[in-house]
Amino acid sequence: MASFDLVLRGGTCVLPWGQEITDVGVREGRIAAIGDLRSAAAANEVDCRGLHVLPGLIDAHVHLRDPGDPAVENLSDGTRAAVLGGLAAVFDMPNTAPSITDRERLDWKRDYLGGRAFCDVGLYVGASMKNIEELASLELQPNVCAVKVFAGSSTGDLLVADDASLEAVMRSGRRRICYHSEDEYRLQARKPEFTSGMPHRNHMIWRDVECAFLGTRRLMALARKTGRPAHILHVSTAEELDYLKDFRDVCTVEVLLNHLTQTDEAYDRLGGYAVMNPPIRDARHMEAAWAAVADGTVDVIGSDHAPHSRAAKERPWPDCAAGLTGVQTIVPLMLDHVNAGRLSLSRLVDLMCAGPARVYGVVGKGRLAAGYDADFTLVDMKKTRTIEESWIVSPCGWTPFAGHRCTGWPVATVIRGGVAMREDEVIGAPQGQAVRFAEARGA
Repeated sequence: MASFDLVLRGGTCVLPWGQEITDVGVREGRIAAIGDLRSAAAANEVDCRGLHVLPGLIDAHVHLRDPGDPAVENLSDGTRAAVLGGLAAVFDMPNTAPSITDRERLDWKRDYLGGRAFCDVGLYVGASMKNIEELASLELQPNVCAVKVFAGSSTGDLLVADDASLEAVMRSGRRRICYHSEDEYRLQARKPEFTSGMPHRNHMIWRDVECAFLGTRRLMALARKTGRPAHILHVSTAEELDYLKDFRDVCTVEVLLNHLTQTDEAYDRLGGYAVMNPPIRDARHMEAAWAAVADGTVDVIGSDHAPHSRAAKERPWPDCAAGLTGVQTIVPLMLDHVNAGRLSLSRLVDLMCAGPARVYGVVGKGRLAAGYDADFTLVDMKKTRTIEESWIVSPCGWTPFAGHRCTGWPVATVIRGGVAMREDEVIGAPQGQAVRFAEARGA
C-alpha cells in the first residue's frame, strides 16, 4: 500500500493539461503522485471536495520594506499576509533601506528569511550606477530571481536613467532583467507644471502615456542591440501592450492586478490611496490590458504590493507617497475576475504559476505535476466575501480594495506539503524558505 505524508482528496485539480477531479499525494515536501489514491495511507489528509486545487500561486512583484520601517511593513507580516491571501511564494524587490545592491546585503537578506518568512521568498538585486560591473556576479547568487532596474521613478540610489548606463547594465550578465519603465527625463521636465494640492488625478497626467511608452521604446531598442532579455514590469498603457507584441524575442510582460481592476475614477474616490507608479489610467487602458491577457501578450500578473503609512498617503498630491498594498488581496480579486468571465482559472494559473516560473527560471514551482514542490492554493470558487481592512495584516492597515465583494476565495495555502493557512488561520511557525532559480548558484 502506498503511503504519503499528505493527501489532498477529491479536489478539482488545475493541471498543466487541464482540470481533473483527482487526488494528490505528497511525500517529503514534493508531489509524489496524482491519481486515484483512495487505497493509499496518509499521515494527513485534506478533503478538497467542492474545491479547486491550484499549484501554489506566486506574486512575483512585492515590496516587503525589510529592512525599512516595520511600522509600515516587514517580512514577517508581509509573508503572513501572502499566505492568508492564498500565495505560496513572493519575490521581494530591492528598494529597501538600505537597498539590496551588493553581496553583503544579499547574504544578510537571505539569512534574515529564516524563522521570519511564512511563505517562500525570491530576492531581487537592485542595479545602481555604482554596481553595474558587479551585476553579472550578483545575478548568479543563490535565490536571486532577477536584477531590477529603475529606469525612472526610483527611490534612494536605485536609478539608471541614461542609455549608456542602461546598455552597460545589459552587457553585465545574461539573465532576464526586470525594468520599471518610465522616462525619467520626461518626468523631471514636466514636474514644474504640477504644484502641491492639485487634484490626485493629475498623477496620470504627469506620468502620462508617453512617459511610459518612451521608456519602453528606449529599453526595447537597447534590448535588441545587446540581445539581453527584458521583463517589463507593470505595463500600464494600450500603446505599450500593442508595441511589445513585436518584441517577444527579447521581452516578457507583467501587468498588475490594479491596472486590470481600477480606472481613473479611483482618484476621486480614494485620493492618495489611488496613487501608484505607473499610474492608474482610464478605461481604454484597462480594456487593452484585458485584451492582452486574452491574446497571450501578458506573461505574469503581480500585485506590486508597496505599503506606505496612512500619513504618507494622505499628504496633498504630489507629495503623497506612491504605492498600494496588494499581496493579501490579489488572489481573491483575480478569482472574482475569473467568476466574472474575464479569464479562465487555467489562464490565472498560467499567469501566477507557470508564467513566473518561465520568466524567472524558478526551480520546482509553477506546476501541479509529479516531482514539483508540494505548493497548493485551495480555492472555493463559490465563496462570496467582502474585503475588509480589519482582515489586512500588513502594519499599515489599509487596502484600496476595502468594500470590494469577491466571488471566489482562497481557503487554504500549502507550502512544500505543510498547511500554512486554513480557513483564515495561519498555522504554525514561519516555515518559508528562499526560492531556487535555475541560473543562480546553489540552485
